[in-house]
Amino acid sequence: MSGRITHADEQLRPDPKYGNKVLSRFINCVMYDGKKATAQRIVYAALDLIEERTKGEPAAIKVFEKAISNVKPDVEVRSKRVGGANYQVPMQVKPKRRQSLAFRWIIDAARSEKGKPFALRLAKELFEASNGEGKAVNTREQTHRMAEANKAFAHYAW
Repeated sequence: MSGRITHADEQLRPDPKYGNKVLSRFINCVMYDGKKATAQRIVYAALDLIEERTKGEPAAIKVFEKAISNVKPDVEVRSKRVGGANYQVPMQVKPKRRQSLAFRWIIDAARSEKGKPFALRLAKELFEASNGEGKAVNTREQTHRMAEANKAFAHYAW
């Protein structure tokens, strides 16, 4: 039943601390096994660490939003089968998917680093992403490079 319209956007409540729907969706992506309170505690701890680090600079929520916007990809490659051959076709990314990919890349980058509490790793990754550095931004750059390299197959995008 693909293509069904869901009311996920309407049902999503803004997070209790900052009143931000994007942050609420991010908390849901961090969540494991339905443990939302734990996910909230981790994300808020990470934002508090960012707040401490920036002292007087833009608020933690601004750093979070800048990090997300820096990681969002503009194009990605999708596999298309044409005449028995698979081509990596560069395509524009829809806004909802851009946000989802940014969330996933930031969380994966934070989870891949071991040895520290997750809140610390998440704060570090968000802070680096807001400055245009880090693993998540690297993933975005690789995706863009791959799309650029396969620009010759752009005419297969339909």
